[in-house]
This record gives sequence, C-alpha cells and structure tokens, in this order.
Amino acid sequence: MYALWNILSLVIAAASMLYAYSLFQQIMRKDAGDETMQKIARAVQEGGRAFLHAEYKWLAVFVLVVFVALCMGPDDGKTQFLGWKTGVAFLLGSVASAGAGYFGMHCATRAAVRTTQAAKTSLGGALDVAFKSGTVMGMTVVGVGLIGITGLMLAYQQEGVNFVNYVLGFSFGASSIALFARVGGGIYTKAADVGGDLVGKVEAGIPEDDPRNPAVIADNVGDNVGDVAGMGADLFESYVGAIISTSIIGWALVNPAAADKAGEMSSLLLYPVVLSAVGIVASFLGTFRVKADDESKLSSALFGGLIAASVFLVLGGAVVTMMMKPAPLFLEGSDKVVPHWNVYWAMVIGLVVGVIIGKVTEYYTSEKMGPAQTIAQQSQTGAATNIIYGLATGMASTWIPTVLLALAIFLCNDLAGMYGICVAAVGMLSTLGISLGVDAYGPVADNAGGLAEMSHQPPEVRKRTDSLDATGNTTAAIGKGFAIGSAALTALALFSAYKVAAKVELGLDDAKVVMGLLVGAMLPFVFSSMAMKAVGKAANAMVEEVRRQFRTIPGLKEGTGGEADYARCVAISTEGALREMVVPGLLAVVAPVAMGMIFGREAVGGLLAGSTASGVMMALFMANAGGAWDNAKKYIEAGHLGGKGSDTHKAAVTGDTVGDPFKDTAGPSINILMKLMTIAALIALPLFK
Repeated sequence: MYALWNILSLVIAAASMLYAYSLFQQIMRKDAGDETMQKIARAVQEGGRAFLHAEYKWLAVFVLVVFVALCMGPDDGKTQFLGWKTGVAFLLGSVASAGAGYFGMHCATRAAVRTTQAAKTSLGGALDVAFKSGTVMGMTVVGVGLIGITGLMLAYQQEGVNFVNYVLGFSFGASSIALFARVGGGIYTKAADVGGDLVGKVEAGIPEDDPRNPAVIADNVGDNVGDVAGMGADLFESYVGAIISTSIIGWALVNPAAADKAGEMSSLLLYPVVLSAVGIVASFLGTFRVKADDESKLSSALFGGLIAASVFLVLGGAVVTMMMKPAPLFLEGSDKVVPHWNVYWAMVIGLVVGVIIGKVTEYYTSEKMGPAQTIAQQSQTGAATNIIYGLATGMASTWIPTVLLALAIFLCNDLAGMYGICVAAVGMLSTLGISLGVDAYGPVADNAGGLAEMSHQPPEVRKRTDSLDATGNTTAAIGKGFAIGSAALTALALFSAYKVAAKVELGLDDAKVVMGLLVGAMLPFVFSSMAMKAVGKAANAMVEEVRRQFRTIPGLKEGTGGEADYARCVAISTEGALREMVVPGLLAVVAPVAMGMIFGREAVGGLLAGSTASGVMMALFMANAGGAWDNAKKYIEAGHLGGKGSDTHKAAVTGDTVGDPFKDTAGPSINILMKLMTIAALIALPLFK
C-alpha cells in the first residue's frame, strides 16, 4: 500500500503540472495588445528575468557550499539528518523552489499585458486572464512540491530506517531559497515603490504608474519578483515543510508493538501526502467557481472559489480518512488510543482556521472596512497621526488570529496530540493550489493597471484594471494572513519534530532553555531591522536617481521632452537587493547552528520556541499594518477626504511608504525565518552538544 498511495499522489501532482502548463498556453494565445503595450511589457519581463538570473547566481554558490557540507556530514544510517541523501534532497528542494518561482513570474509578466488588452473588452475577460496566471503559480507550486516529496519517499524507502529524515533536506532547500527570494524580492520591489512614490506622488505630484516616473518599470518588475516569485517560494516551503514534518512525527508515533507495523507506518507517514493530493484536486475544482462580470462580484468570486475548494477538500479528506485509517495513535503519556476520525477533524480545524484568519486580515486591511478608513481620516491631520494609527491597527490586528491559532493548537492536540497539530497545518495548506492563485492574481492585476496608464489606454480600461487591482489588494492581504497562520502551525510542527529527534525536555527551570528563549524572541526584531534598513538604503538611492532624472532630463517632469532612463532604476533596485539580502538570509541558518554547537540542544529548543512566538506576532503586526496603510491611501485616491493630490493624500502616501517594507519585505520574510531556523536545527542536530 505504501508504494500505491505514493504513486497515486505522484500522478495527481504531475497532473497539476500539466494543468498549469495548459493554462499558461491558454494565456499565451490571448491578444498581447498593440506595440506600445508590448514594448512596456518586454521591459518588465526583461527586468524580472535579469534580477532572478543575478539572484540565482548568488544563491547557486550558497546551495553548492551547503550541499557539500551536508554530504560530508556524519550519518549512522538510522537517526541522523546528514549525509549524501540529505544533500541530494536539499539540492532538489533548492532547484524546485527556484524553478517554481521563475516559471510563475515568467507567466505573470506575460499575463499582465494580456489582462490589460482583455480589459478593453470586458471585466470578466480581464479577470479570467489574471486569475489563470495566479492559478499557474498555485498549481506549479503544489505540483512541484508533491512530486519532490513523493519521488524522494519512493527513492529513499528502506525498511527499519527513518528515511523521512533524509527527505527533510528537500524542505531545507526550499526554505533556504525562499528566504533569500522573499528578502531579495522584497527589497527590490519596495526600493522602487518607496522611491517612486516619494518623488513621483509627493514631490512631483504625478499619478502612480505615470511613464514620466523613472522608477515605474522597476516598480512593476518588483511586483513580480516580490509578490509572485517571492510569495510562491514562501508558500512552497510552507507546503513541503508541513507535509514532511507531519510524516516525521508520524514515523516517531508508530507503535513498536503493533501487529501490522508496516501498514501503520504507511498510514501515518503518507496521510499528509495523500491529503495534499486531494487538496490539489479540490483546488482544481474550485477554480471553475471564479467568474464575474460585475465589479461588485469580484471579491466574492475569488473568495467563493477558495470556499468551494475547501468544501471539496473536506469531502475528499473524509473518503481518504476512511480508506487510510491513520491510526492507532497514542497520546503522549497516555494509553488512550486516538481514533482516525480525530485526525480528520484536526485537518478540518486547520482548514477552517486558515480561512477565518484570511477574512480577519481582510477586515483589518480592506479599504471598505473601518480600520483602514480610520487611518485615512487620521491623515487629515498629517503623516504623524496616520503613522500612529497605522501602527496601532497593526498591533490590534494580532489578537484574533493569535487566539484562533491558540484554540486550534489546543483542540488539535486534544484530538490527536502533536500529530493532530501537524495535520492541521497540512489542512490549512492543502488548498494552496487555489489560495496561492487568488493571491498571485493581485500582482498581475496591479501590473495590468500600470500598463494601461503607461500606454495611455481609454479611461474605461483603467477603470476595469483598477477594479481588479483593488480586489487584488484584498486578496493579497488574505494571502499574507493565510501564509502567517500556516507558518505558525508549520513552525510548531517542525519544532515538535526537533524535540522528538533531539530527545530533550524543555522547561523554564532550565537556564539554557530560558537563555535560548530570550535570544530566539529577539531574532525576529533584529531580522526585521536588517530588512527595513536594506529597503531604506536602496530606496534612498532610488529617490536620488529619480530626482536627478527630473532635474537633468529636459521636459521629463512636464511630459514635453525626453524619456526616463528606466534601466538605471532597475539596476539600482537589483544591486541594492542582491547586496542587502545576504546577511539577513544567513542569520536564519547561522543562529541555531551556533547556539547548538556552543550551548547544546536545550538552548536551541528555547531559541526555536522564542523565535516562533515573537515571530508570529511580528509577522501579523507588520503585514496587517502595511496592508492597512496601503488601502487607507487607496481609499483617499478613490475620491474620499480630498482625493489625489490633497495634503491628506500626501500624508497617506508617507504612511504607505512606511508600510511597504512592513508588508512586503520584513513581515512575510519572518514566516520563512521561523521555519528555516527549525529545519537548520534539525539538519545540524548531530553537531550539537
């Protein structure tokens, strides 16, 4: 049965890749518009490709060094996480993560111009192109992830050996690439966005995406490398991390006295894998629900697709649970046998909590809701009050998701112990095929609006793309909330795997644990500081360059003379991102390894617990504050409180520039920091005292 379930999951994963490619072909057959539109689109495509090529060259060196180190590590063949098998899995995880991000961005940069062209005819046609592009990203991520996991499980299967530990290398590779991609892409996009907004909107008083602004192409490139490739890599590593950590716990919980140990091992080990395969099918079915021709129905169409996929997963998960019977499980310290339906309900809880967290995030960030509108109103008295209320909104937004996660952890633990918590993380991420599609749709819609502005399309075209973009802002915020919630559960699942593998007791009466706890709680703050400063440095260079061009190119600012040097701004963002992403990225790997080699396994346990607790709070706070600032600005731009160009608008733009690195650089990168630290600790465990 082990091979049968694995092969079935592999086939479904391969089918999702074929579906993604067929959608890409459908997009490419759409009309790409006139020559002006295509010229602008090519500039964005070339800028994105150039950045990823440069980034991957840097990352190739890191991957090679870590690969060699892993292959040289000790391996006793039973319990260790090191050795050539882990090294190969790490290499494959790195390539898979980079490849999925690259293909998703490749599709998005080509879909944007076709979305603009489709918007000339109808809103529904533009939605169809943009959402299909997002679905390509979603289906590629889940397909590549599940193919990697099932393929390695088939290749590494060995009776009596905990071969799943070797597969963890796949998650390590995915997390490493994801952190650099998230930080690097975030620095790139926010340097261009902040620099362009401060000089273009505030100083020069020209609209967003105006071709006179030299940073406009870099800004559009940044949307793709940050919010498509970066977010894709982020959720790719969450997806594979949740599945693999659940399998590791499942192996550890196999009852040695069971009569059918092989059958029990198969059910506990492969339940998260098969559940994820069912999620791919559910996501595929949910995509057919996403249709709308009316602006007022855009948000409900996208959210309706996610709900439909969730319902299909609940139904399909019940069938899989009846067939696989992931049991018997024994709660820690108890002889109580956990029924397999308890495991199923833990999955349902994870799925439901993920959806609710997404809606809570929408409330705190949407321009249609009170929090963002209050920030907009506070902008009437200046940038200071805008920033005060934005910070307060971000802080307040942490309590509901945190309580929901705490309740989910409590209930799932009561139902099925730590295995139940791990399965909840898998449930939350199983519909990633469509939830990432809903998220990645946003940058495509944003770029489509920029293309409409730069190519001087009729007002009705820009109106339609603006409708798509406004909905995209909300779906992007939901995606970030979803990513943070899943990151919290995945990090806890990985932490549990670390505790089982390290065989340590972690108590607050142990000085090493408390020391690690404090250091771990500090790390997300230091990491965020590094990311924010990196954006500040790169944005400063961008501001000076945009000012220089306005000053030295005759007629540029007035629109009566020369053309902006877009390439120079693209180069500034690229150089700044590549230079500044290295140290934050290395922090996640170096900190737990150094702590373990100097102070031991207990100290690392405290470090991981502290970084997870403070990391979840920081990620929620920064992502939601940034989203609220952004949509408060858009609320004013829609004609409220003085509209574009007013002093209120300028104050809101200042708040938005503070929020940009919050929501698109530091905040989402913390998700990966929490998980990568735990995976690095697991991989390096044999080296710890």
